[in-house]
Amino acid sequence: MVLFDLAICNGFVVLPGGVKKADVGIKDGKIAKIDANLTGQADKEMDASRLYIFPGAIDVHVHFNDPGRDEWEGFETGSEMMAAGGCTLFFDMPLNGIPSTINNEALMQKIEKAREKSMVDFALWGGLVPGNVDYLEELAEAGVIGFKAFLSESGNEEFERVDDITLLKGMKKIASLNKVLALHSESDAITKWLTAEKRQKGQFSADDYLETRPIRAEVEAVERVLSYAKITGCPIHFVHISSAAAVGKIEEAKEQGIDVTVETCPHYLLFSHEDLVEKGTVAKCAPPLREKEEQEKLIHLFIDGKFDMIASDHSPCPFSLKDPKTHHLFEAWGGISGGQFTLLAIIELALKYDLPFEKIAKQLSANPVERFKLPFKGGIAVGEPANFAIVTTEETFTVTESNFFAKHKESLYLGHTFPCKIKSTINNGNIIFEDGHIKQSINKGNWLKGITN
Repeated sequence: MVLFDLAICNGFVVLPGGVKKADVGIKDGKIAKIDANLTGQADKEMDASRLYIFPGAIDVHVHFNDPGRDEWEGFETGSEMMAAGGCTLFFDMPLNGIPSTINNEALMQKIEKAREKSMVDFALWGGLVPGNVDYLEELAEAGVIGFKAFLSESGNEEFERVDDITLLKGMKKIASLNKVLALHSESDAITKWLTAEKRQKGQFSADDYLETRPIRAEVEAVERVLSYAKITGCPIHFVHISSAAAVGKIEEAKEQGIDVTVETCPHYLLFSHEDLVEKGTVAKCAPPLREKEEQEKLIHLFIDGKFDMIASDHSPCPFSLKDPKTHHLFEAWGGISGGQFTLLAIIELALKYDLPFEKIAKQLSANPVERFKLPFKGGIAVGEPANFAIVTTEETFTVTESNFFAKHKESLYLGHTFPCKIKSTINNGNIIFEDGHIKQSINKGNWLKGITN
């Protein structure tokens, strides 16, 4: 008797309580049953023998630059890259597109593009910039997942950093809307002053760049935001934190009852300042890759579960903006292209440090769902959306231009070999990636609105 549209059989299912060998039955895009033997009960069966069935990863921090700058990436290639990386839901940031998502009109333009082009589910951030505090309520009511602000220059003229008064006003308003404010936290004064000194001396090496964005600049910004959170009651999410000292301040705030979460990125865990020295502009980001000693501290914080979630901060651009022949390091675009590799990177670390897979699945699925109030629970359970990344740990995956699905192939990750491989990705019951190939015509992603008051 046919009970399911698809049955994934014989796999190791990464459940919230641990890994269990079981079959998963899917009906109408939802998980209908998890049991020992569903063979012969589905229209289609997928053999997952010796494979791990992870919940589809959720990447809360990507820059797809659509509309207006889709030549940088766009929802089409961006979502294909997500699918190839086992990610079934991404949150697109409000800057770099034209217009930036700072009012309802701009949001509607972005929704139209994402619905047309994205092959996986998506949510959208709104922006907090000088002059748009009065637009925050309409953005929240329209369905943004939260708001994003920069304490230092964003690199985009259309998306200004917030001054302290805008930040306080915005935080008070966002708190009243029951939303979260995500922050790029580096001191604008410190980074600008140090950069000006280096420019004046003509010092543009990798070491010089690192020195212009010191850990102290991150810590100062984090401390300031936490002080403002105490006053305004605004829930805070710190993006791409790169230092143990900053995490320490956030841990102290959590103990004091402040509503705050923190992410880091795979590139801070897998790479270090040595890679910027060796590889140049493809390894430039802000905050910068830290020195080996600091990288080790971040890895230990990851092992200890101090990061609530891991996100890629996929920030692509045409190579002309990173070309070292025309741009020295200070002038080159600062961003890591690597959204395809978040799940692989975290599995690599889990294998290396003997971490349970259910722990990393929580960081990449359940925690984002809980923090941003998505309309499901996250993880693999009956009744949940049938979103999966099916992974082997018996094959390796070396990143090449041909298997990297981003629009522009230049990346810090090129040549890196992961000790695991994404075999298939399933979004709402549809197989959208399998054996290295995108199933392009099958799926259109859903827009997941943030829940209002």
